[in-house]
Amino acid sequence: MGLTSNKVLVLAIVFAVVLFVGTVWLWPRLARQSWRSVSGRVGLMLATQLALFASLGLAANQTFGFYASWADLFGRETDQGVVVDHSADGGTGGPLQVLSSSGVPGGHATSPRTGGQIQKVDIVGRRSHIATPAFVYLPPEYFQPQYRTRTFPAAVVLTGYPGTAQALVDKLHYPRTAQQLAKDGRMQPMILVMMRPTVAPPRDTECVDVPGGPQAETFFARDLPEAVLAHYRVGKRPGSWGVIGDSTGGYCALKLAMHHPDVYAAGAGLSPYYKAPIDPTTGDLFRGDKSLQNRADLWWLLKHEAAPDTSLLVTSSKVGEHNYKDTLRFIERVQATNLTRISSIILDSGGHNFNTWRREIPATLQWMSGRLTDR
Repeated sequence: MGLTSNKVLVLAIVFAVVLFVGTVWLWPRLARQSWRSVSGRVGLMLATQLALFASLGLAANQTFGFYASWADLFGRETDQGVVVDHSADGGTGGPLQVLSSSGVPGGHATSPRTGGQIQKVDIVGRRSHIATPAFVYLPPEYFQPQYRTRTFPAAVVLTGYPGTAQALVDKLHYPRTAQQLAKDGRMQPMILVMMRPTVAPPRDTECVDVPGGPQAETFFARDLPEAVLAHYRVGKRPGSWGVIGDSTGGYCALKLAMHHPDVYAAGAGLSPYYKAPIDPTTGDLFRGDKSLQNRADLWWLLKHEAAPDTSLLVTSSKVGEHNYKDTLRFIERVQATNLTRISSIILDSGGHNFNTWRREIPATLQWMSGRLTDR
């Protein structure tokens, strides 16, 4: 049974309840002062608490999508993907391979023409040699005859760290939200490429080209757009592409838009930070390269380099978010530039969690839609 299986969660809860009842039942029998009784009491308490923490951890992982599997949880998911050419079976080959397709969760339409489609894909970077899975949302219009020659704008959607791409579909409801907004006429139909920024698991690369290591920025700035363009009807101009992310993905989104305005016309960071951290999950990202470290610092970038011609959106909460003051400072610093445009969503309260981001995603998608072209 998988880490995210409901059966695993139910079994953990049942086990915790059984241990609790057993502790209450056996406690009087273990009330003596012998070493066996004391050891029994300590063992029951520890087992009950571990079972309780396991249940809470599994429930939190189900809710927030931190880890996708047991191997992911224990850091054993380290192998790079292997490209399988499906051309003989009707596939297109190339850097993007479609593995499966399904409808939009929560939608009632059974046909892609009326409800859109989500495709699970594998993407391999020609330059970076990074291989990673993703989910691609195709709007209903993509399958309708009257739009057969039309290209669509695309938004790359990134999770936080460690995060799972599945959570963008099932927990944050990006496809369902985009579908409904387009149906209501509040945004144009867009293709969403949903994935996590952790393209070299379990390492947190912060979307950096690590010297001698994973070339994550090259993957997102060059390889990913090329792979998607080769397979889907996506607009080829820079104004056709945007990038959205939360937490670590939010930092990546802002940085990619600022570093590569020729690729991404807009970047939206939900609860972002503005400087790549160095910690046990990242390792040494820069290997002593001060120029690389400076460019990964968005504060430094705004002060020392020419303002990029791109649009940025940042979000925070007055109560509950640690980045609130930094976000206000970032807005002021961007406003002082001559070219970069800045917008914001500031909630009265909201934590660093899925519930907060779900409140921000509809407005974010509308904002993104208004800044992208379909050509």
